[in-house]
Amino acid sequence: MMQPVELLGAPGSPYSRKMLALLRYRRIAHRMIWGSHMQPMPGYPAPKVKLLPTVYFGEGDAREAVVDSTPIIRRLEAEHPGRSVIPEDKLLRFLDILIEDFADEWMTKAMFHYRWHYAEDAANAGPMLIFWQDSCYPDDVAKPMADSCARRQIDRLFVVGSNDTTAPIIEASYQRLVGIFDRIVQRCGFVLGTRPSAADFAVYGQLTQLGIVDPTPARIMAKGSPRLRAWLDRVEDLSGQPDGDWIAHASLWAHLGELLAEIGRVYVPFLLANAQAAAAGQSEFETTIDGKRWTQPVFPYQAKCLLTLRAAREALSDDARQALDALLAGTGCEEMFETEHSA
Repeated sequence: MMQPVELLGAPGSPYSRKMLALLRYRRIAHRMIWGSHMQPMPGYPAPKVKLLPTVYFGEGDAREAVVDSTPIIRRLEAEHPGRSVIPEDKLLRFLDILIEDFADEWMTKAMFHYRWHYAEDAANAGPMLIFWQDSCYPDDVAKPMADSCARRQIDRLFVVGSNDTTAPIIEASYQRLVGIFDRIVQRCGFVLGTRPSAADFAVYGQLTQLGIVDPTPARIMAKGSPRLRAWLDRVEDLSGQPDGDWIAHASLWAHLGELLAEIGRVYVPFLLANAQAAAAGQSEFETTIDGKRWTQPVFPYQAKCLLTLRAAREALSDDARQALDALLAGTGCEEMFETEHSA
C-alpha cells in the first residue's frame, strides 16, 4: 500500500485548504498535520523554501518535502489515477491552468489585503494565526505573539500590492468576483463543468479566507451570495461527490466569458507590467489597472507565471490554439500573447 501523503498546513492558509480539499475529493490517502512552516516536525526534511502547505511524499529517510501547490497537483495526478482534476481536453486544460493561476496569484491579493488592511480583520486574524499553530498556548504567551505576527504582516502588505492606492482596485475586483462565481456555481456547480478541476480548488482556497475567516470580506460574500458561501462548505469535502462531466466547448463563452473578462481586466495588466519591470531589473513598477493607478514591488515568481501561461498556449495544437484565441478575443486575456507585450 502506498504511504499516505502528509500535509503540513494551517486553516488560515488558502493553499493548505486548497490541497486538503483536493486530496479529499480525489480520495487520496493523506494525513493532515496542523502546524507552522516555521516550526517543522522533528525528523522531517525541510523544503528548499519554507511555505505552507508543505507536502511530504514517502517515509523515513526517503521522505521528501515539497511546496508549491500547482506542481504538487500535477505530481499527484501522475502518481494517483482516478477522479482527475485536470481535463484531458487541451482547451479546457489551458483554461484550468489560467484560472488556477488567477486564483493563486491575483485572488490572494484580496485575501491578504482584507486580512491586514482593516483593523477589525487584523485584530481577528492575529490571534487566530497563533492558535491555529497551537491551541494550547497560554493567553499571556499568545497575545504578544499575535501582536507581533499582525505587525509583521501589516508591514508586508505592500509586497503583494496592497496599499492605499491599490485598495479600491482590489476590493472592486473581489466584489465583482463574488457575483461572477455565484453565477458559475448556479449554472454548473464548478468552473469547468459538473465536476471540480484544479481551478475550483484554487478558487475555493482563497475564498475560505475571504468568505469565512476574515470579517469584512465575509460580510460582503454573505450579503452578495449565500450560494457561494454555501458552496465553500460543500467543497471542503467532496469525497462523496459523484463523477461529473467537463463542459462542452459550445458552452464555454456563456459560462466563463465574464470570468475571463475579469482576468483580462485586472490580472493580465498586472502580469505584463510586472514581467516588463522584472526584465528591466526594476525593483518596483507602476501601471494602470481598471483605469486606476497601480504600484507595487516586482514579484519575480509572477513573472514566471506569465512565461508558464505563454508556454501552455504554445504547446496547444493549432486547432486548440485557434479555439482558445477566439474565446479570449476581447477579454483582455489575449494581450498576454501579443508580440508587442512580450517581456
